[in-house]
Amino acid sequence: MTGPAPRAPAVPVEIRDIRKRFGGGTPALDAVTLSIRPGEFLALLGPSGSGKTTLLRILAGLEFADSGALLIGGRSMRNVPARERGIGFVFQQYALFRHMSVGRNVAFGLDVRPRSARPAAAEIRRRVQALLDLMEIGHLIDRYPDQLSGGQRQRVALARALAIEPSLLLLDEPFGALDAKVRKSLRIWLRKLHDQMGLTSVFVTHDQAEAMEMADRIAVLRDGRIEQVDTPATLYAEPASAFVHDFMGESVSLPCTVRDGAASVDGLADMPPIPTDCRPGPAVAVVRPHEIGLRPGPGPARVLACQIAGPMRRVLIGLGAHEYDVLVALDAWSPGVGDNCGVDLSRARVYPVSQ
Repeated sequence: MTGPAPRAPAVPVEIRDIRKRFGGGTPALDAVTLSIRPGEFLALLGPSGSGKTTLLRILAGLEFADSGALLIGGRSMRNVPARERGIGFVFQQYALFRHMSVGRNVAFGLDVRPRSARPAAAEIRRRVQALLDLMEIGHLIDRYPDQLSGGQRQRVALARALAIEPSLLLLDEPFGALDAKVRKSLRIWLRKLHDQMGLTSVFVTHDQAEAMEMADRIAVLRDGRIEQVDTPATLYAEPASAFVHDFMGESVSLPCTVRDGAASVDGLADMPPIPTDCRPGPAVAVVRPHEIGLRPGPGPARVLACQIAGPMRRVLIGLGAHEYDVLVALDAWSPGVGDNCGVDLSRARVYPVSQ
């Protein structure tokens, strides 16, 4: 990554009690409050329909909230149109002009400014070339979008968003149309670009691995609400709900009932209860497959299948009326199909079913 980079001051973003409803249906956003720090790379993560793209479009000025407040750089965005917000926006579909060269695409946001705010033609050319060099595609300035690969088109879209020197960069699943290998390389490259340019960036994705690799913090959304906001490591290790636990990685869920500070797995009276401070009543115990302990000998589980999975062995066990995947280190006990075994769920987390 070479070449001079235009720099805009990184700005904070304050989202306060934002609500948005389309028609008479379920709220798309329901009392969302979130603070984004200057220079932060924040990911909005959640399943389809969780509200993450609606929130991004409200930040961009492409939608307006029904109520609540939005401040960018300390300035209220109430009734401020998109073109006056100084924001760069990159869509999944690139939205490049097919009849324009790469250079003209990147220059577009500057060319359409009023004459009083438009840089001189020589400055526009300099800025465009510097950005394309930064994107490592300076040699493609005279080509057209149809002559580029998907990864190259995505870099052009980023260059166009950055040409206006935005105070905030918004990215709506920008790698969704690319294959896995290109996605991986562009994720690493985009994170380096963010750091080099000193941007505040907000990135929408439904891919938890992508969010964990790129973001300083992740806001997990569900049904228009924020379930948890934290660093990737904390979200994975200390999820605030069963939903976050399940969404942030492979998860095994066991229905249980909490009484007197202990959770008993439903239908398995001979399983040791799991100590918990969860409130009494119906609950769910969630645990990562590698956190489940298996031990040889008599026990409530039966080995149904085994296969090598990289440095681990994936073991399918039958436990009561259900089947569960467990990951066991290759140098640990090697179970055989049909073996009975004991199960240790002491690392499970217990949450009330209402969460």
